[in-house]
Amino acid sequence: MFETSINHNSNAMRNRDVSKLKLDTLSADSGTETNSGFNFAAGIPPFLRGPYSTMYTQRPWTIRQYAGFSTAEDSNRFYKKNLAEGQKGLSVAFDLATHRGYDSDHPRVVGDVGMAGVAIDTVEDMKILFDTIPLQDISVSMTMNGAVLPVLAFYIIAAEEQGVSPEQLSGTLQNDILKEFMVRNTYIYPPEASMRITMDIIRYTSEHMPRFNPISISGYHMQEAGATPALELAYTLADGLEYVEGALASGLTIDEFAPRLSFFWGIGMDHFMEIAKLRAARMLWAKLIKPFQPKNPKSMMLRAHSQTSGYSLAAQDPYNNITRTTIEATAAILGGTQSLHTNSMDEAIALPTEEAARIARNTQLYLQQETGMTYTVDPWGGSHYVEKLTQDIADQTWDLLQEIKEIGGMTKAVELGIPQERIEAAAATKQARLDSLQDQVIGVNTKIVENEEKIGVLQVDNQKVRSIQNERLRTIREERNNDQVRNILNQITEAAKNKSPLIELTLEAARQRASLGEISMALEKAFGRHAVKPIIHSGVYESSIQRDPEFTRAKKQIEKFQQIWSRKPRILIAKTGQDGHDRGAKVVASAYSDIGFDVLRSPLFQTPKEIYDTIIKEKVDVVGVSSLAGGHKTLIPQLLTFLQQSTHPCIVIAGGIIPEEEHKELYALGVAAIFGPGTKISTAASDLIDVLLGAKNKAIS
Repeated sequence: MFETSINHNSNAMRNRDVSKLKLDTLSADSGTETNSGFNFAAGIPPFLRGPYSTMYTQRPWTIRQYAGFSTAEDSNRFYKKNLAEGQKGLSVAFDLATHRGYDSDHPRVVGDVGMAGVAIDTVEDMKILFDTIPLQDISVSMTMNGAVLPVLAFYIIAAEEQGVSPEQLSGTLQNDILKEFMVRNTYIYPPEASMRITMDIIRYTSEHMPRFNPISISGYHMQEAGATPALELAYTLADGLEYVEGALASGLTIDEFAPRLSFFWGIGMDHFMEIAKLRAARMLWAKLIKPFQPKNPKSMMLRAHSQTSGYSLAAQDPYNNITRTTIEATAAILGGTQSLHTNSMDEAIALPTEEAARIARNTQLYLQQETGMTYTVDPWGGSHYVEKLTQDIADQTWDLLQEIKEIGGMTKAVELGIPQERIEAAAATKQARLDSLQDQVIGVNTKIVENEEKIGVLQVDNQKVRSIQNERLRTIREERNNDQVRNILNQITEAAKNKSPLIELTLEAARQRASLGEISMALEKAFGRHAVKPIIHSGVYESSIQRDPEFTRAKKQIEKFQQIWSRKPRILIAKTGQDGHDRGAKVVASAYSDIGFDVLRSPLFQTPKEIYDTIIKEKVDVVGVSSLAGGHKTLIPQLLTFLQQSTHPCIVIAGGIIPEEEHKELYALGVAAIFGPGTKISTAASDLIDVLLGAKNKAIS
C-alpha cells in the first residue's frame, strides 16, 4: 500500500550524482540557480544557514536538561542546582501516570508513579516543582501531550499564585498529539478530540501568552522508534503542516501563531546527515509556509530544540555513551539548533543519576565555552559534502511530503497506519543489520569488553513516592470545596460535548484544586479513551538477516519444537503499565514472527491481571514483558504471582531497561531469562526455545 522507495540506510543517499545539487529548487524565495549554501543568508527565508543572522556569535544555544525526579520536591532541588551551575532553561519530564491522565492513587498506575519523571496530581505539586524559581525569568519546556490541558493550567495557576501573569511566561509545551498516535503513545483521547485540544491551546496562548510556544512538533520520538532521518523529517513537517491548517481553520491568521511554532529533533550518530537534516528542515518549512502568504518572515522560520539519541546509547560499556552523546551534540550545534538536551551515559541501564546528568550537562558547557564553535554562522555551509547531503535529504523528504498530501494529510495517513508501518519497518531493518554485524556498535556487537566496570544507578522507591502523592491528594480533597469542584468538572464535560473552549474552564478547575485525573476523566466522559489494536509486521527482519547462522539455528529450533508438539511455540509480547515506548516490543514481535513463533501482541497499557487473562485465554507458552520505565520492579512480580496461582504452564522472560543488579531478584521470583538492550534477537530466540523445550520435556516426565 502506497509504495515509496525508502532508504533504511542513509548511506544510499550519498551515492547520488553531486552535480545535481540545486538547493534553489526547494528555496522559498530564490528564482536563480545556485550550487552552494553560500548563496543563502542566515536570518532570512528560507533560513537554510540558520534562523538568526548572527546565530551563536551573539547568543549561544540554550542548555536544557530534560529531567524529573519522582516527587516535585526532589525535582525542584535538582532544577535549582542545575540553574546555579549554568543551565539556562528547564525541561520537565513528567511520570507516566501524569502523561496518561491518571492521579497517583489510580489502580492502573501502581508501578508507574514517580518513574521516568515527576508526579504531578494538582496545582499544589506544580507550585512545589517551581518553588523559589522565578517563572518570569526562566524558560520552561514541558513534554506533555496527553494530559496537556490540566498540566498547562497547573503551570499557569502556579505562576499566577507566584505573582507572575501568563503574559510573562516563556517556554514551550510539546502538545504534539499526532506524533503520539504514530510512535510514543501517551495519548488519552481519540485523534479528533485530541486535535481539538491542541487547537484550543494554540488559540489561548496566541491571545494571552505572547512569549510562550504552544507546540513543539516532535521528530525525536519518531527517530527513537526507528525512523530514518528522511522519515523523521518528512513526518514531522507533515504534522506541523496539519497543525497550521487546523489553526487557520479555527480562525487564526498565519502570523498570529506561526512565529511561535517550534520543532524538536532527535540527533543520532550519522553525524553529517544530522547536520544536513536540520539545515534541510528550515529550508523545507519555509517552502511549506510561504503559500499561506505570511507578512511576518518569522512565520516561515523553523526554530528547533534537539536532543541526543537515547536509542544509540548502549547498556554495555556505558562510558562509550559519553563520546556518543558528544558527537551527537556537536551535530546538533553545527546544524544550528536553538536549544539542546544531552542524554546521560546511564540511560540505557536505568533512570539517570545526578552525576551522569551533570556530565551530560557539562558536555554542552565544554562545547559552548571551550571549542570555538560559537565563533561563526553555519560552519559547514558551502561544504561540497554537507550541501549534497542537505539536497539529498530535502529531495527525499519532499517526495514523502507529496505522498502524504495525496493521501489527504497526516491525520488521514496516521488513521491508515502508513507512517507507523514505515517506521516499524525501518526499526526492524536496523535491528537486523545490527544482529548480522552489517552495522557495528562498539561494546555491543564488536570490541566487546568481557569484564566491564559497573556503574551506579538511580533507584526510585515507587511505592514511597506513591504514598507521598496519595497523602497529598487526600489532604487536598478534604480541604477544597468539593461541590465547586464537581460543578466545574461537569462544565468541562459539557463544554467538551458541545465543542466550546476548554482551557478557560480547566484553569478554573485548577484554581479550585481539581486533580489532573479528575479533569482528564471529565474530558474522557465526553471524548472516550483511545485504544489501538497492535499489528505485527512480518518479513522485514528476515529479509535483512536470513543468511545469519544464529537466525538459521533459531528457525531449526522452531522446526524441532513443531516436530514434537505439532504446532509452533506461542509467545505473547506484552508491556505492562503506562509506558508507550514500544519500539523494542514491535521489533521483537516482528523478528520472532519471522523466526517462526506464533506471536501475539497485547495492547499497550495492560495491567498484570489483564496480561495474565490473555495468557490463559490464548494458551500462551511464553510471555515476554518489555520494561523501559522501571515498572518491572512492581508489575512483573504481580504477573508472576498470578501465574504461580494457576495450573497453566507459561515461561516469563523480561526485556528492556532492567539494571543488572535487579536481575537476581527477578530470577528468584521466577523469571526464566532477561534480555537487555543490545541482545541479538536470533540468539535470544534460540536460547528461549532451548528453555521452552526443556520445560516441556520436564512437564512430560
